Amino acid sequence: MTNSSTSSAPSESFDVVIVGSGAGGLSAAVTAAYHGLSVCVVEKSEVLGGATSWSGGWAWTPGTHFAKQDGVVESKEEFQTYLRSVLGERYDIEAKNIDAFLEAAPHMVEFFAKKTSLDFTPGAKIRDIYGQLPSAGTGHRSVGPKPFDLKEVKPSLRKKLRHQLYETSFFGMGIMAGEDLTKFLSASQLDPRGWIHAARRVITHIFDLLFYGRTMHLVNGTALTARLAKSADGLGVELRTNTTALELIKSDSRISGVKVQGEQGSYILEATKGVVLATGGFPNNVELRRELFPKTPTGQEHFTLAPETTTGDGLRMAREVGAHFVDDNHSAAAWCPVSLVPYFNGKTGVFPHIMDRAKPGSIGVTKDGKRFVNEANGYFDYVDGMIKATKDGDPVASWQIADASFVRKYPLGMAKPFPMPLFPYFASGYLKRGKTIEELARKCGIDPEGLKATVEEFNANARAGKDPEFGRGETEFNRYGGDPKVGPNPSLSPIEKGPFYAVKVHPGSFGTFAGIAADEHGAVLDKEGEAIEGLFTAGNDRNSIMGGFYPAGGVNLGPALGFGYIIGRTLAGAKDYEVSGKESTL
Repeated sequence: MTNSSTSSAPSESFDVVIVGSGAGGLSAAVTAAYHGLSVCVVEKSEVLGGATSWSGGWAWTPGTHFAKQDGVVESKEEFQTYLRSVLGERYDIEAKNIDAFLEAAPHMVEFFAKKTSLDFTPGAKIRDIYGQLPSAGTGHRSVGPKPFDLKEVKPSLRKKLRHQLYETSFFGMGIMAGEDLTKFLSASQLDPRGWIHAARRVITHIFDLLFYGRTMHLVNGTALTARLAKSADGLGVELRTNTTALELIKSDSRISGVKVQGEQGSYILEATKGVVLATGGFPNNVELRRELFPKTPTGQEHFTLAPETTTGDGLRMAREVGAHFVDDNHSAAAWCPVSLVPYFNGKTGVFPHIMDRAKPGSIGVTKDGKRFVNEANGYFDYVDGMIKATKDGDPVASWQIADASFVRKYPLGMAKPFPMPLFPYFASGYLKRGKTIEELARKCGIDPEGLKATVEEFNANARAGKDPEFGRGETEFNRYGGDPKVGPNPSLSPIEKGPFYAVKVHPGSFGTFAGIAADEHGAVLDKEGEAIEGLFTAGNDRNSIMGGFYPAGGVNLGPALGFGYIIGRTLAGAKDYEVSGKESTL
């Protein structure tokens, strides 16, 4: 921490300085700038977006005007009831923050949709994860960004936007969850409409590569970042990449700026209204992983999907000025099962297992050959179950098992369905294959008799559409993730047609839940629960308002956007949530 009166570094002055350019940081930037404040965003990487750009882009935002337009009117009490059922005692600790988010979320979505370039696609069919709990949602509680044409931004900004994560793309081409993905999968089942859709998308992608050197049709997280960045740029926000925040500046009793290191050296960014920390948490901080992530004795047994720049800079700077670090959540990490993809250039990719687990005809097992979780539940639950099923001292891992029918119709990890070839994945060792279940087990180091018994029991129940062990397919969330063409349970079918296949799955994450304590206005709190004047936090730097639980997809991005919006309005002194003011030209 530096006292500004003793610093001799050159300085610039803004109303607001934001450190980090993911959903939380850019949401705060756009909101503050829209309300008339001067804003500078500094980003450590050479591109904007952080982990947001590599996410699915969906945000849990219950109660939006989109839901009401579809005739779905739910009360805030219903959302509270569901969250209380999931969070238990943790709900009371976060009650004020949860209420602030639930109040702001609909206004935030309407503001961005009507006043900025952030157009949304309503998640009308996306269910809350724990459908058996009171007031669980069966749709209309989330939004995602509409696809974005990168040609709509000027070339200088285009260079600052992150590419699609290769592992979740089709040779660099993003595929949006929902109708886009459904049509691609239908192509593997010889649906002519799927083939036409896939051909159009692939041809456009090839054209973009030839003429622009990258895909120009952005979806999911890349679209969310691009739309926010376009909005920020149009409002005059300074977007500075390759700029690392070093330490906070304190003048008297308030945070007054940030010392940064840019391409031309170090300097001070003064902030007359406030500094916002939104650096993406600490998923790439090995020391904190070893301390807080279970069964991670060296800190290296975890594989995050977040960019390597997410090393906890915001947390470090906040703690240096007395901020409280909340490290007693249900989970410190936003778990996601991942597999490691070896490439022939010696590099290794990280693939998130989002959709394959829920498709009928696949199960997850540990090395004893036994299942350990309802595979069609959320990605958080999969890793949580894998960790709990692993004996102390053993490496945490599992195998996703499927048969020939499955790999023809659906992805198995990084391996694509028909007509894409599987031999590159065999050659790299990513995908294992056996003529029989026992042969597959031996190749994977799984107990052959244990796996054989598990598959036989699973198959007998799956034919009847039942899963007495874990209840797979009993909730709307499970069935939505399955295949509606499969019956009687769209989440279940037997694993019986050889050869059989497997991919090894490891514990990974989208980011961290543990983080900086903050209040309902986004202000950073010290150990006594008092606000540190001039300092705010959003995104994964902020401690999760869900207390380390994962009640629905998008509970990272929803609060990130929500509290970025709250902070921007707080800094600007906005008094109400009326979506009014100048019409957007963004």
